[in-house]
Amino acid sequence: MDNKFNAYNLKLSMGLGNPGHEYEHTYHNVGYGVIEYLTQKRRKKRLPNTHFSYTKRGGLILIKPLTFMNEAGRAAQEAVRVFKTKTEEIVVIHDDSDIEFGTYKLQFGRGSAGHRGVASIIKTLGTSSFWRIRIGIRKKSDKTKKRIKASELVLANIVKDDAAILTKVFKETEKILFPQK
Repeated sequence: MDNKFNAYNLKLSMGLGNPGHEYEHTYHNVGYGVIEYLTQKRRKKRLPNTHFSYTKRGGLILIKPLTFMNEAGRAAQEAVRVFKTKTEEIVVIHDDSDIEFGTYKLQFGRGSAGHRGVASIIKTLGTSSFWRIRIGIRKKSDKTKKRIKASELVLANIVKDDAAILTKVFKETEKILFPQK
C-alpha cells in the first residue's frame, strides 16, 4: 500500500462525534461538523440495521456514525462491509486536543493517541491502516494558565468566534477531499 494521500483513492469519509442535542455544538463533534458542512442540502440515508447515516458526494460516501464516540468502530465496520471498502480507502475526521486550534493534520496509519473513537475503530477493524484528518481543538495556552483536561475541553460548547475559525478548517478539509481537477 502506497500511503501517499490521493483523494481520488478514497471511498469513505467518516466524521466522528456523539449523537444527541447536548453534544451537538461541542468541540468533540467537529468530525460531525465537517460531514454536515460537506453534505449541506443533501438528504442523508440510513440502511436498516446499521449504526450510521450516509450520503454521497461525487465518488465519496460521507458517513456519520449514530453511535457514541467510544463505539464508532461498530459504525466503521458496518460501513466497510456494506460499501465493500478497504481500510486504506477510508478517512476518519475527528477532533484532537493535542493539535493547536484552527489547524489540522492529515495522517495515515497512526495510533489513537488516546482518542476513544479512533481507538474503537482501530480495535474493531483490527488495523490502523486508514487516513485521518485530525482537527485541532486546543488553543495556545497562556503559560500562566493551567492546561485544561482533554475531557473538559472536548465537551465544552463551541463559542461564536471559534465557530468561524472551524468553518475555515472545514473549507480546507473540503479542498483535501474534493480537489479541483
